Amino acid sequence: MTGPVALRIDADGVELAAYQWGDPTAPPVVLVHGYPDTSAVWRPVAERLADRFHVTAFDVRGAGASDRPRGLRAYRLSRLEADLEAVLDAVSPDRPVHLVGHDWGSIHSWESVTGSRLAGRIASFTSISGPCLDHVGHLIRARLRPRHPDLPKMLRQAARSWYIAYFHLPLLPALTWRALGHRWRAFLTGSQGVPGDTLYPDPTLARDAVTGTALYRANMLPRLLRPRHRPTTVPVQLVIPTRDFCVTPVLSYGVEHWTRQIQRRPIDAGHWVQLSHPEEIASRIAEFADLVEDGSLAHTDH
Repeated sequence: MTGPVALRIDADGVELAAYQWGDPTAPPVVLVHGYPDTSAVWRPVAERLADRFHVTAFDVRGAGASDRPRGLRAYRLSRLEADLEAVLDAVSPDRPVHLVGHDWGSIHSWESVTGSRLAGRIASFTSISGPCLDHVGHLIRARLRPRHPDLPKMLRQAARSWYIAYFHLPLLPALTWRALGHRWRAFLTGSQGVPGDTLYPDPTLARDAVTGTALYRANMLPRLLRPRHRPTTVPVQLVIPTRDFCVTPVLSYGVEHWTRQIQRRPIDAGHWVQLSHPEEIASRIAEFADLVEDGSLAHTDH
């Protein structure tokens, strides 16, 4: 397959680098990457979807070939939602998209899926390893308490989230990434099942990782400490890697409270499942899009 078509998208003065595959008249799919990735993390999936869909992946602000605005305010979820709106305006102004997010790309996407700004613009949402922060805030209040049966799972998740506190420290995260970033590829191939010939990560990895810590510092504490009521009418598919060392399945508990159209799809894989199992992820995205397009997705009771 030939390489993707590159374009630049203006998001209120911040230029975003985007890449497209497939027939522009086909149903649109938009892929949003997480931390510390770029859109390159989606390429194996995008190439597999391109025969049936018009696929767009973009570098979020602060990553890859996109602009890197300064200051924490520039990385708040409201700004990320505005960026997604700019992408949809550019690539699918008249047709709702099938949105897919991984890690922070999923957290980023939940903001739009549960908000009103992009109402009617999102046909479906496939979330991979990235919960809505508001939902997690409510989950913590409900289950992180003595004698709750989910308390051990919540504590294990808290222990695995140690890096979030680390990213709030001054200087140390930047020093760590600059010293150890060259080992990232070996980590993914050695422990995450990523094939050695995968064209990832981008050369900007260390810089992206340092800039991307602003996502955690700008959003985590405000949303977890003061969670909002965030239901959605968008059909949601949760792809849950059961060997994810960052985001354990407990963070998906209770999502049924926020949407009546939901499908859970566990997969025996680690966190970077779109790199280790691209065929399966592409199939699940396509199958869910077909269910939504056909109107055959069942409702669940709250």
